[in-house]
Parts: sequence; structure tokens; C-alpha cells
Amino acid sequence: MKDFFTIIGGMGTPATESYLRLLNKRTPAHQDQDYFNYILVNHATVPDRSTYLMDHSQPSPLPDLLADIKEQSQLKPSFFVIACNTAHYFYDDLQAATPVPIVHMPRETVSYIKKNYPDAKRIGVIGTKGTTTDGIYDRELIQQNLEVVKPTDQIQKLTTELIFDDIKNQNQVDGELFHEIVKRMVQEQGAEVVILGCTELSYAQELAPELKFPVADSQSILVDKSIELATKLRAK
Repeated sequence: MKDFFTIIGGMGTPATESYLRLLNKRTPAHQDQDYFNYILVNHATVPDRSTYLMDHSQPSPLPDLLADIKEQSQLKPSFFVIACNTAHYFYDDLQAATPVPIVHMPRETVSYIKKNYPDAKRIGVIGTKGTTTDGIYDRELIQQNLEVVKPTDQIQKLTTELIFDDIKNQNQVDGELFHEIVKRMVQEQGAEVVILGCTELSYAQELAPELKFPVADSQSILVDKSIELATKLRAK
């Protein structure tokens, strides 16, 4: 297969399915051959990223992610996407392991905010506790002179409940809870845009979209970047 890209997913699987649904839905296709060539690595058994970031004595996801990148690189994809925000904590190590470019989802998300919300200065970040405490988005936002707005302990608790108890554990989206989290980030924390910094939150946005407050949906942005790059491959 030529002119294809590889998706490193399965973290978790319903969120990766959401990426694929959006990718295929947004592809301008009228026949089978109009869809893009890609390989999905649904590596569901990768150790939990947030658990490791909060406690480095726990199993690290890095060896599994490195193995996936190295194995897939032998097939010579044109680029990689990683359908997990927290996994981008290891981005530098993963990119160093392959000559194939890896799309940086947090960086693309911040670029989206700069383009679509040019006047916004206070940017909220919600996601797993690993993402919100280990600076996965902080570095990208600070480089763009944007202020990082973190969730309170209570908002983080609600977000963790939505991600792990509802979506990962039961594959259910509590839309009211999702909307409450975003609302509190805006009204209580003063965020002008809220980054959905977890693919489970992107899954929630697909099924129960937040329409009242401005959000930057990282996985949706990754889908659009994937389509942009894949379209360029066909134009060669």
C-alpha cells in the first residue's frame, strides 16, 4: 500500500473509534477509492498513561509505544498520528525513534486556538490528571504567550469521573456532567477557550456536543490535520 498513514490508537478504543468515525465522515468520498489509506494500530493493552505519569513506579507505556512506532516505521507510512493526548508526554522519545514525522496533537490544538480565537488569552485545559499536572499542554501554550488555566481539584475530580468511571469503565457519556465541567472552567476559572485534552472528552464532544461555551477539541483537530496531510499525499 502506498501513500498511507498510521494511527497509533486504542488508548482507549471507543475514543479511537470516534477518531475514525470523524475521519471517514469528513473525508470527501463518493466511492470506496476516495477514502484515505491508513493502518490502525489499536493497542488496547498499552499501560495507562495517566497512572504512570502520576506514579513512575507503575508500568510505563513508553516501551509499547516505541515498539509500535518502530514496527510501523518498517512499513514506511508517510506520517503518524497518536490518538491519545497523554501519550504526547513521550513525544520527543517517540519522534527520535523514527524518521517518519509524528503529528503533535497538543501543538496542533494550540495552533487552532491562535487561528480561531486570536483574542483569547486564558486557555483552560481539562483531561486526565496526568495531562493537567505534567505540562503536556502548558509548554505549547506558554510558547504562544497564552495563560494556562488549570481545573480546581473539584473540577478535576469530576473530569476523572467522566473519563474513567463513565467512558472507560462503562462506555457511556454523561452529557450533563461533561457540560458542567466545561461551564465551570469558563464561569469559575475564567477560561476563554477550554481545551478537551483527552480523547475520551473528544468522544463526549462527539456524542453530547458542547455548543454554549468555546472548546478546542484536540481529537477533532487531529482528524482535520490528518485529512489535510493525507490529501497532500494524493496531490503528489
